[in-house]
Amino acid sequence: MNPIEKYLESFGRYVVQQSRTNLTKGKKNVTKDLYNSIKFKVTPSDKGYNISFSMDSYGEFVDKGVSGNKQIQEFTTFDGRKVASPFKYTSEQPPAKPLAKWVSMRGIKGRDKKTGRYITNMSLAFLIAKKIKRDGIKSLSFFQRPLGLGLNRLPNDMILGLKEEILNNLKNI
Repeated sequence: MNPIEKYLESFGRYVVQQSRTNLTKGKKNVTKDLYNSIKFKVTPSDKGYNISFSMDSYGEFVDKGVSGNKQIQEFTTFDGRKVASPFKYTSEQPPAKPLAKWVSMRGIKGRDKKTGRYITNMSLAFLIAKKIKRDGIKSLSFFQRPLGLGLNRLPNDMILGLKEEILNNLKNI
């Protein structure tokens, strides 16, 4: 493995590790499905190397947020700009069934306003879905931040790695 490929591998590991840490710190790691789905791959191409990142499809919604029909959500891009989320709830609200599972896993209990009795998880999930449609889902930027930090470090670290490799090869000659 040459030094550039080695560095790109370490860059990919850094972005994945930091993204996973951000998910856990942001308390968005209930089922660990998204956490375990974050991966990277370095592939050679005719112009050099490509590095690609992948994750479950809903990871983009968690990363960039979703605007509601009353409130616009923003996220921070990898280069530090605040941008409105490209996703928005318009006519439909999120399905209540997955939210009921989430409510159950979190151990959240809702109460009736009038009598104080507990309500079902499905009723609470419906109320949460209604609020999500109105206000949206706040962005976590769990992937954008580490990608930006890694890209900022990329040129200096790569030059240092290449310098070290050249010096090692000169010593061997």
